[in-house]
Amino acid sequence: MHITPIPHPLSATVRVPGSKSLTNRALLIASLANGTTRLTNALFSDDSRYFAKALQTLGFDIQLEEAKHEMTVTGLGGKIPATKAELFIGNAGTAARFLSAFLTLGNGEYILDGEPRMRERPIGDLIDSLTQLGANIQPIPHSAFRILHSICPPVKIIANGLPGGKAKIAGDISSQFLSALLMVAPYAKSEIEITLSTDLNSKPYVDMTIAIMQDFGVQIQQNAYQSFSIPITNYVTPKRSGAEQLPTNLQSPVSNLQFSTYPIESDASAASYFFAAPAICGGTVKVENISRKSVQGDIAFLDVLKQMGCEVEETNNSITVYRPSSIVGVDVDMRDIPDTAQTLAVVAPFASSPTRIRGIASARLKETDRIHATCTELERLGVQVEEHQDGMTIYPIFNLQPATCKPAIIQTYNDHRMAMAFSLIGLRFDGVTIENPSCVSKTFPNFFEALAQLQVEG
Repeated sequence: MHITPIPHPLSATVRVPGSKSLTNRALLIASLANGTTRLTNALFSDDSRYFAKALQTLGFDIQLEEAKHEMTVTGLGGKIPATKAELFIGNAGTAARFLSAFLTLGNGEYILDGEPRMRERPIGDLIDSLTQLGANIQPIPHSAFRILHSICPPVKIIANGLPGGKAKIAGDISSQFLSALLMVAPYAKSEIEITLSTDLNSKPYVDMTIAIMQDFGVQIQQNAYQSFSIPITNYVTPKRSGAEQLPTNLQSPVSNLQFSTYPIESDASAASYFFAAPAICGGTVKVENISRKSVQGDIAFLDVLKQMGCEVEETNNSITVYRPSSIVGVDVDMRDIPDTAQTLAVVAPFASSPTRIRGIASARLKETDRIHATCTELERLGVQVEEHQDGMTIYPIFNLQPATCKPAIIQTYNDHRMAMAFSLIGLRFDGVTIENPSCVSKTFPNFFEALAQLQVEG
C-alpha cells in the first residue's frame, strides 16, 4: 500500500477503537465473574476474536455484536465448562499468557497453540511461576523446539484447579505474566502471594490489571511493585455501571445473576499514531473519546511529544495535539510504554536533534524483534540509526535540505505496529509503501481508513 503524502498542515478529528489491553482483560475477568457483563466499545480485532473464540470453545456464552462494538459475557463463578479443548490463538500474546494461567483453574486437559511466531515467543517464566503454585503445564515438542532456550507454545495444561501458595516471577520480561497470575489468583484453592525477582517493566499495564480487578470487586495488596497478595474471593459484575435488565435473547443460563455494562476505553496505543501525526506534518489532530484520565499507560506518550515541542489540549472526552514549530529530539526511557516506541522512532527523523530510546529490551520478544526491525526499516529509508540492546539512537534526516531519504517498501514482519508507525513517515515523504498492510487487523482493522481522515483540510 502506497501512503499518500499530505501537502498541508493537518486539521483533522479522528476516533480510534477500544483498547485491546482492556478488552482482553475484561473478557477474562468477566468470564470468571458470577454474572453477565456487556462490554461496550469493545475491540473487534484478530487478537480479541482469538480470545473470545477460545472462551467460546471452552463452553462460555460469549455473544459478539460487532456492529455495536459490544461483547456480552456470562461468567460462571470461576468454573470452566470444558474438560478437554484445543485452543488456537494465532499470534495473540495476551491471549497466550492470560489463557495459560486461566486454564489452570479448570478440570481436564487443554492444549494451547498458535502461529509459527507464537511458537517463538517465550512463556517459560510464566509457566515456572504457575508450576510453583501447583499447576501442571507441559511443553509440546515441535519443529523449532530443540533450538529454543525457553518454553513457548504449544503447551498442554493438565488442570485440577490451581493449588496456590507462593511464587516468584521476573518483572523485566513481560508484565503480562504478572497480570495473568493476578487475574486468576482469586480462584486458587489457597491465597496466592507473588514476589518479583527483578524490577517491573511496563508498570502501567499492571496498574491497569489491578484497576479492572477492582472494578469487578477484587482488592489486592501490593508492596511497591515488589510483592502482591491476592485474597480468595469472587469477581462480581461491576457496580460502577449499575445493573440493567438483561435482554430476553441474552438471558443467562445461570439464574439470579446480575447484568451490568462495562465500558472499554479507546485504545491509547492506537491513538499514539494520531497524536504523532502533527509532530511530523505540522498542524493539529484531535482524537475523540479518550482522556488523560485513562488507566492505559500509553497515554503518557503525550508527555514525550510535549518534550519534543508539541502542545497538548485536553478535555473530558478528547485530546488535541498541535505542533507550533519545529520539534527537538529527546532522550527517553520507554520501559513503561514500549508499545509506543515505534511511534517515537518514526517521529525522531523529523526532529532537529538526535533521539535516544531506552529501556525497551522486552520489545525484542514481541510480534517481531521490534528494535532490530525498526532500525532496519529506518535504514531502508536512509535514516541514520544506531541499534542498542535496549533501544536505539535515531538521527535527523527529514528536516535537512535537501532530505537524503530513499523511497522504500517497508517490511512489516507481520507486526501491526510496524505497519501503523511507518505509514506516518509516508504522510510527509512521497516514497513509502507498506508491505502486508492487512497485518493491522491484529488490533486496528480500520487503521488506514482512519489515517485517510487526516487528508481532509479543516
